[in-house]
Amino acid sequence: MLGERGKRATAKSERDVPVISAPITPPPPAPVAILPPPPREPELKEQHYTIFYGATGYSYEAIFSPYFTGATTVVVEDSYIRMTHQIQNLVRFCEVVLASSAIRKITLITGYDDEAQRAEAQSKLADLQQSLLEQDIVLEITFSATLHDREIRLDNGWVIKIGRGLDFYQKPDSWFSIGANDLALRTCLETKVDIYPMMKV
Repeated sequence: MLGERGKRATAKSERDVPVISAPITPPPPAPVAILPPPPREPELKEQHYTIFYGATGYSYEAIFSPYFTGATTVVVEDSYIRMTHQIQNLVRFCEVVLASSAIRKITLITGYDDEAQRAEAQSKLADLQQSLLEQDIVLEITFSATLHDREIRLDNGWVIKIGRGLDFYQKPDSWFSIGANDLALRTCLETKVDIYPMMKV
């Protein structure tokens, strides 16, 4: 056994031994997540094409929605928004406006054959007018006895012309068949579509 002197000597020698600590290695930096750039909006371009008789896939969303970007007002010139199914087409168009754009004013310029037809159309369009107002969209309606052009003008500079206006869909064989409600599945009548910047007019 060690005596008192031996114990002190051992304790002293233990204190005299330098303690070498291992170097502290900092943790590696956390990997930085490199996020991909946000997807770019597809570049809009001038288009001219024909919708052939019996074709499908030409819903109002497919034709109009891309060109609504940046627009706040739209003018619809279509001399044949007077019969019930034509007004229903306008309702569908307005639903696309509401769902896919910041447009807050729609101006409709349409035609009529006689005062009775005008009064009936005005009554039905008034229901649409009130419904849009509840969604903070103003619908202005003008009747013209001499209008024949069909085009849609957006205040972002685009013009969309469809030879048949909004009424280029075939009547379905049955209102209980596929395509009766989804216009992307409805067969079309033949018509031409021209989309171009307003400054080229």
